[in-house]
Amino acid sequence: MAELVLAIFGPTASGKSAVAEAIAQRVPAELVSADALQVYRGLPILTNQSPARLVGILGLDEESSVAEYQRLAHAAVDEILAAGRIPVVVGGTGLYLRAAIAELELPPPPAPGARERLERFYDDQGAEAAHELLAEQDPAAAAAVHRNDRRRVVRALELVEAGSSLRPAQDRLWGGETRHPTLVVGLEVPADELERRIEARTRAMFERGVEEEVQRALAGPISATARAVHGLDEVATLPREQAIDAIVVLTRRYAAYQRKWMRRIPGLVAVDAGRAPDEVAAEILSLAEQVGSVAPAR
Repeated sequence: MAELVLAIFGPTASGKSAVAEAIAQRVPAELVSADALQVYRGLPILTNQSPARLVGILGLDEESSVAEYQRLAHAAVDEILAAGRIPVVVGGTGLYLRAAIAELELPPPPAPGARERLERFYDDQGAEAAHELLAEQDPAAAAAVHRNDRRRVVRALELVEAGSSLRPAQDRLWGGETRHPTLVVGLEVPADELERRIEARTRAMFERGVEEEVQRALAGPISATARAVHGLDEVATLPREQAIDAIVVLTRRYAAYQRKWMRRIPGLVAVDAGRAPDEVAAEILSLAEQVGSVAPAR
């Protein structure tokens, strides 16, 4: 069996994990998560965790980074290949998916204390002044970031100081080759079916006890990156039905963003995922067989 990495991307609730698990039941494979939020322990319901490498590897008080994820993902993929198995990289965070399968050129880290200093500048001088400063130093980044988006304005200013840009002249993200032969599959689900799945999954989270999970998580220290977990604030602050409605809206918006990511991935093969996971898995393995890199499924 030649080296091959399978990468499965798609919007939230498109069935990525179920399809990946169905693949692992048919061929010798092991799953590697490419999800920026599933790296955290303590929120398995809210982040919809499933068994895979790089799930639950950080405490909620720890900061996550793409650079550290990339190091761990490369090691996991190489180890799985060395064992004669197929790595199935699965997730909905486009940046993490790319980091797992390629040598992603990452921006330099900010200088110590830079983020805190720039956050104080934003808060003390105001959003308009911070955005004007960004426009002076990096017009392309300023054009892409709304002045009221505090996190991204601060990050853009950080990158300028480090000699980089939030909007580089060249698309470093999708440039270059993958580290190993890779079949990248995008799961497509009809919009109405995806909306139905999003609402059903959101309601199921509450039935499984997500409110108690969030209370436990917020009882201890929590990092800025963990604080960004989708739905955390809504579950913590809103009555149940209002929280459900708010999370459904938030998740629909995120799914639309993920669909835009799918269109940016070169070489991605779209697969209809409005079917049972076994059927989708069978089609993906058939595609892999056609490129001559995977033995026939058992």
